[in-house]
Amino acid sequence: MLAIFLRTYAMIFLAELGDKTQLATLAAASERPGAKLWVFIGAALALVTTSLLAVLCGDLISRIPNAEKAIKIVSGMVFLVFGVVSIAEAVK
Repeated sequence: MLAIFLRTYAMIFLAELGDKTQLATLAAASERPGAKLWVFIGAALALVTTSLLAVLCGDLISRIPNAEKAIKIVSGMVFLVFGVVSIAEAVK
């Protein structure tokens, strides 16, 4: 169990570095210098909540035979959509 915990922690930590969530948190903290603790608490709670949803959904999906391939395809498509939306917003 410790190996799963450490692998998950390292994977999520590295994946979150420099992503939109971290940049949004950085922006929120810079806008409200006196509210850093509240920005941290809000960001941490949001990450915990989204992680809980991911675990619950992952548990449900794991019950479907051969779901791994579909997950990879759908995840890739979602990332592409987010990327296009982010670029479109940045160009505005």
